[in-house]
Amino acid sequence: MPKNRLSKPSWRAPLAAGFLLLACSVVSAQWVWKEGDRKVFSDTAPPASVPDKNILKRPGGGNAPMPAPAAAAPANAETGAVAPAGAPPQAAAPQLPTVDKELEAKKKQAEQAEANRQKAEEQRIAQARAENCNRARQAKATLDTGVRVATTNAKGEREIMDDKARAAETKRLDDVMRSDCGPMPKAKPQ
Repeated sequence: MPKNRLSKPSWRAPLAAGFLLLACSVVSAQWVWKEGDRKVFSDTAPPASVPDKNILKRPGGGNAPMPAPAAAAPANAETGAVAPAGAPPQAAAPQLPTVDKELEAKKKQAEQAEANRQKAEEQRIAQARAENCNRARQAKATLDTGVRVATTNAKGEREIMDDKARAAETKRLDDVMRSDCGPMPKAKPQ
């Protein structure tokens, strides 16, 4: 039974398609102009001696001829001087690039995200301060009652607080209440 040549995958078809795409992209980047009766194809611009009406194709698909220079010599806007008749036109002042709207939107979005992150961090800190303040007030109230208070040491044994330990714990709780129960301190500038 003869083998069907169409059933085998061919590497030639993709190669040919790639070559054609490459050739099309090279052709689209060419200049075409007329010199007498012949057409000239080049990847560089034609010489200045070729009039614009003879340029048939420009790279990037620009087939329209360039606008002809004005017949009258343009005046310099800054000095008021008139350029000589054969002089090339002066380049206009460079335009500042327009603001990219997408870049501005991304910048604004990033600023908003940073503001939201800072606000969430401030809320987390405020909540932790409030919890510390409440715990310190409750512990201070317990110590102020005069009831004997027991703590657990590192070995897991219960120890009754003596007067010295009670005074140290009272001082520590006062410091916590002073730092966490008042208004939130202002952030230091970085």
